[in-house]
Amino acid sequence: MSDAAKERVVLAPNPSALTGPGTNTFLLGTREVAVIDPGPDIESHLAAVMASAAGADGRGRVTHIFVTHAHLDHSEGARRLASMTGAPLLAYGDAEAGRSPAMNRLAGQGGLAEGEGIDRAFAPDLLLTDGAVVETEEWRLTAIHTPGHMGNHLSFAWGETVFSGDVVMNWSTTLISPPEGDLADYFRTLDRLAATGARRLLPAHGGAVEDVPGRLGELGAHRRTRTAQILAALREAPGSADTLAARIYDIPPHLLPAAARSVLSHLLSLHDLGAVHADREELVRATWHLA
Repeated sequence: MSDAAKERVVLAPNPSALTGPGTNTFLLGTREVAVIDPGPDIESHLAAVMASAAGADGRGRVTHIFVTHAHLDHSEGARRLASMTGAPLLAYGDAEAGRSPAMNRLAGQGGLAEGEGIDRAFAPDLLLTDGAVVETEEWRLTAIHTPGHMGNHLSFAWGETVFSGDVVMNWSTTLISPPEGDLADYFRTLDRLAATGARRLLPAHGGAVEDVPGRLGELGAHRRTRTAQILAALREAPGSADTLAARIYDIPPHLLPAAARSVLSHLLSLHDLGAVHADREELVRATWHLA
């Protein structure tokens, strides 16, 4: 593979429990440069992206800015980078685009605080549908709608490589936080990525996934194990998403709210299957029982 055909990555200085070492901003091409996930609006980071795009000879220019989804650690810097370069923003849609009907119903019930890090101001210039292709003489990207972590999540296929955003990572499982995240969508996305035949995944946080079938299998098994733990806990006693998370997870208290959102995603999926029922119509506040 020539240097021109290799991806480049600029790591944003935003490490955390959810972002790992930080956001990977990927670049493709040497003359007409694609940027995937500009990351946070940090001046030093965007300057580093611009320098990488320009290249050693200063002749490269950013012509396309792709955003996998509307979380601030991916999209916040996109509008500033667009202003700096004149390049359009390409994405599936705004923060609510692609959200499943079940999650829209849940949001309409109220009582569920918005998840952290949502970029409500995000507005792409060009909308990409599933299967849309964008190409130049140097690169070709195919959009794959991969909801689960967020309804508007896209991955981008580049030959046998897929830029997988947050939906598949090597160092951690993805957060599924209703109503942005949907567990049923997530399982469909795992199957969709497996069907691509990709040989490598490049997540927006952490290192590459080189064993794609193995990692996809691990992630599916992890979610099935979590479902089994929730069902086992409900056999012992009914509970809310919050109390079930406290019973199931052995984690510091400040991480329990995120764990409760994950538990809720499993409960909602089980509810759709008829395996559990809630004691009220407002599912967010419900106490859950085995059916």
